[in-house]
Amino acid sequence: MSKKRKKKVHHDEHVDESWLVPYADILTLLLALFIVLYGMSSVDAKKFSEIAQAFNRELQGGTGIFEYPSPAPSMKGENTEADLVDQEEKVDKKETKDVAEEDLKELQKQQDQKELAGIQQKVNAYIKENKLGNKLDTELTGEGLHVSIRDNVLFASGSAEVRSKDRKIVSEIANLLVMDPPRSIIISGHTDNVPISNSRYDSNWELSVTRALNFMKLLLENKKLDPKSFSAKGYGEFQPIASNDTSEGRAKNRRVDILIQPRVATED
Repeated sequence: MSKKRKKKVHHDEHVDESWLVPYADILTLLLALFIVLYGMSSVDAKKFSEIAQAFNRELQGGTGIFEYPSPAPSMKGENTEADLVDQEEKVDKKETKDVAEEDLKELQKQQDQKELAGIQQKVNAYIKENKLGNKLDTELTGEGLHVSIRDNVLFASGSAEVRSKDRKIVSEIANLLVMDPPRSIIISGHTDNVPISNSRYDSNWELSVTRALNFMKLLLENKKLDPKSFSAKGYGEFQPIASNDTSEGRAKNRRVDILIQPRVATED
């Protein structure tokens, strides 16, 4: 008896396609990585967002990673190379401007000192012409031009009234002070350290102030001088220019000073 052969049933082979899912996710992640890297290298956030949305539309049905805001870090507040160059240029311009202003100021100071030196020459010529070398002198410093007048040129001992015979000198000095434009001028009175002993003034302070004020009033009788440019002070015995231990030193300390100030501030 012949044996019946069993027919083999052939089934279609099943192909495992489960690997396709992780492969698709890998592609999605790679694309996401590309977007992140691109976004980090660009400061144009708008362009990055547009590209991200375009990829998202192409990969609809994926993990939806592009449905979320871009992970690219904001570049706001960070300086680009162009910004740094611009800042450096601004700093350089400011430094150049500062240097130029300093140079200009220095030139103005030098010119101002030359003008004061010219005034000093005029005063010195007046002193020489009138043989007042032992009674008036000048000195040019950073504060300005100092003209010092001994008190016996103008005043009697213990008095603050300019003697009538000496008013001509005051008038001539006033002419030397006419300048265009006017400069600030300070008149200051000074005494020696010998206490005053009369009924009119209680102290050397009062005597020095009154002398400065009376001298200034006479100067301003010259209508070419601007009263707004003048001021008067009194220092008593407290700003001596010589020793009070000798009669000669005390004579130098009894004085009226005229300070013609610079138009540009200077340093000593």
